[in-house]
Amino acid sequence: MARGNTRQRIQDVALELFAEQGYEKTSLREIAEVLDVTKAALYYHFKTKEDILISLFQDLTRPMDELIEWGRTQPHTLETKQEILRRYSETLVAASPLFRFMQENQAAMRDLSIGETFKDRMMRMLELIKEPEAALADQVRCISALFTMHAGMFVLRDMEADPEDKRQAVLEVAIDLVSQAHHVTH
Repeated sequence: MARGNTRQRIQDVALELFAEQGYEKTSLREIAEVLDVTKAALYYHFKTKEDILISLFQDLTRPMDELIEWGRTQPHTLETKQEILRRYSETLVAASPLFRFMQENQAAMRDLSIGETFKDRMMRMLELIKEPEAALADQVRCISALFTMHAGMFVLRDMEADPEDKRQAVLEVAIDLVSQAHHVTH
């Protein structure tokens, strides 16, 4: 099996186990057992659970970092901000297993360095979609737009509806909030 393939399988199984039984209660031995590999084979790729988690965050957040970099090179217009939200919506779908982990393992997130880097990433996203001198209520609208996108992934997860329809509805509300913050109504 190709090295990249094994690494991906380890990440997938680990994330699944972390989400099901919690980060703290999952051992490297269990991950190896589910994969049907020796602990030594697992060690070849990752030395600790935290190494696995950090690699997952790096892989799943790379598109977010690329979006932030793209956003920084664009004009600071409402159209750019709306496009950032559209692209972010698609990125969140790909990263949904990671968000599930974060929601269900909040204590572990506080203890791990990745929690802090994620908070930094959210602050950079916020800087892209709000005006620097915006009134407080408008800043709250922009913060709420990001929160809506994150919360929408969880709150709507159990709702009976097409996943793409749910994503579009959440995106529409987020775009409305940012548009209101810029005093534009559709």
